[in-house]
Amino acid sequence: MSTAHLQDLESGAPVSLETYARVTTALELWPELLATDARQRQRARSQDQDFVHAAMGELEARRLRSNGFGVAMDEPYQHYQFAGRADVVAWDLEHRALLHIENRTGFPNVQEALGSYSAKRSYLGGVLADRLAIEGGRWLSVSHGMIALWSAEVLHTLRLRTESFRAACPDSPEQFLGWWAGAALTVRGATSALVLFDPTPALPDRRRFASLELSLIHRPRYHDYADAVDRLKS
Repeated sequence: MSTAHLQDLESGAPVSLETYARVTTALELWPELLATDARQRQRARSQDQDFVHAAMGELEARRLRSNGFGVAMDEPYQHYQFAGRADVVAWDLEHRALLHIENRTGFPNVQEALGSYSAKRSYLGGVLADRLAIEGGRWLSVSHGMIALWSAEVLHTLRLRTESFRAACPDSPEQFLGWWAGAALTVRGATSALVLFDPTPALPDRRRFASLELSLIHRPRYHDYADAVDRLKS
């Protein structure tokens, strides 16, 4: 297969079923065929644009609050020309520890997504330290997590832009998983990790997450955004 033909496939251009089968076989993946009406799926996404994102935030906030942490949703911040909102933040005042979660159901623009995330990594902690009157004006531990829907769409992007995501999220997800488990937070400084997340409510925790490195070999839990909407509403 020529390089140009493979690049056409990666960019989303139509190719033959034989091409898909050859590529998935070479990557030791299992090809699946889903016949669906694209118009219906697009309509489902437009009607429920924030449904999965909201479901992810709700599950995270409930878990973190039940672990005894302070939690805020859609928290605004501004640092000179940089401004935005953090999807979920949690804090442990006793240990001067902060968790920042950026939920992503897709990456239509990777550069824009990573730029926004990097700005929050740089400035959000200082803004919240001032707002919450943290002793000494700074956190001892800051954990940033880009929490991505465990879908085929997201996996495709991660596999195309692996080094970009490794640069933005170079750390293991241990700190995030510690917050999730309510364990003591001992790592000082700032960490940044990408975690694949399955927001199915009753799912055991050990099957809910995967790291960036594991995402390169794992199969998706959802086909796309519309599939996640259908299954979370069922």
